[in-house]
Amino acid sequence: MLQKGSPTTLGTGNIWHLLLQYAIPSVIAMTASSLYNITDSIFIGHGVGPMAISGLAITFPLMNLAAAFGSLVGGGASSLMSLRLGQKDYETANCILGNVFTLNLIIGISYTIIVLLFLDPILYFFGASSETIVYARDFMQIITIGNVVTHLYLGSNALLRASGSPRKSMLNVISTVILNIILAPLFIFGFNWGIRGAALATVLSQTIMLIAQIRFFADRKNFIHLRKETFRLRRKIVVDSLSIGMAPFMMNAAGFIVIIVINQSLIRYGGDLAVGAYGIINRIGSLFPMVILGLNQGMQPIAGYNFGAGQTDRVKRVLKLTIILATGVMTVAFLLSQFFPRTVVSAFTSDKTLIDIAAPGLRTVLMFFPIVGFQMVTSNFFQSIGMPGKAIFMSLTRQVIFLLPFLLVFPSMFGVNGVWYSMPAADLLASIVAGYVLIKQYPKSSKPKE
Repeated sequence: MLQKGSPTTLGTGNIWHLLLQYAIPSVIAMTASSLYNITDSIFIGHGVGPMAISGLAITFPLMNLAAAFGSLVGGGASSLMSLRLGQKDYETANCILGNVFTLNLIIGISYTIIVLLFLDPILYFFGASSETIVYARDFMQIITIGNVVTHLYLGSNALLRASGSPRKSMLNVISTVILNIILAPLFIFGFNWGIRGAALATVLSQTIMLIAQIRFFADRKNFIHLRKETFRLRRKIVVDSLSIGMAPFMMNAAGFIVIIVINQSLIRYGGDLAVGAYGIINRIGSLFPMVILGLNQGMQPIAGYNFGAGQTDRVKRVLKLTIILATGVMTVAFLLSQFFPRTVVSAFTSDKTLIDIAAPGLRTVLMFFPIVGFQMVTSNFFQSIGMPGKAIFMSLTRQVIFLLPFLLVFPSMFGVNGVWYSMPAADLLASIVAGYVLIKQYPKSSKPKE
């Protein structure tokens, strides 16, 4: 008799219904997660000021680096768990859960110590000025102290989805967002803690929900649950998880480098407000891709399980449906950015100069969004079926092969506009490459090696 949370329906249920079942909670969760960051920026922009938004934008590289390490463990382990469940290897699936907790503790603590020791030099290197450093420092000190909690929270939530509990995963994220929306304005406006209040609200919200997640996984009635012996690291689980997780890690690590280059170019050609404009564009531009990440997270256990079970037709079906949905979502983002850019930007700030910089930038940056969804889904698809090499290559094409060279050349030719032009140009070329790789691989998918 199967235990609670059995994932076996992934191999037998209707693909469309399964995708909706898994994707809708993930989309809601990822959208809520993005709104989590957006509301922080709105509260900071209106409650602290435009320079605080610029200071927040300076911290984006560190946030990307932290996310990179989180996805290295959580992203890789969740894909590996889906594959093992598809192969009916339930003992290994349980061990993956314990290993994720141990790995996140080791990596999270190490990251926190290093960043706190060198925080100011790091922020100045990222483009902080004498006006923005105080905001960036105040925010990152608290966020970095809470980094271990963030890693554990995100990692355990990814495993909730992979082990057959997408609704539980969604509710955890939504609860975190609700807590943050309540606490952030209270700390910023009520207690007058400024940008530190926004950071504290984030960490406290995640801490509360991490406790709830640990209680859930400690329940032995669950299909996948924590056992004392599973916390001991197993070499094969660690190697396989990190290998599969290398694709999202490289993508976030590349984002870390890209944002540094963007900030430095904007400081050089536009000053602190140009950095603030990018902070707003980044928050808006990340909302719809987060929806795609939610779709990908819904696709991941279905594709991984069926690929592990050798059911290739079901793998292809879920990929096709996910691409169609992703394209529709990103088209909506494109239309909003082209027809209502000033309205959207004005939600973050009432500063006219900042709006004048950010609105045209938003229109340019989101120019090719209708095809970006396809590129994102395709890259994640290869990670989901345990082909990290292809996933890494496709993740790096946009950020490293195309975007970085453009960022080094275009700003010297077009100033701040050159920074904006670089992003859609990279989107277009990366999508073309994704199409080529998928066409070459699509008919060749087969059951993975043991």
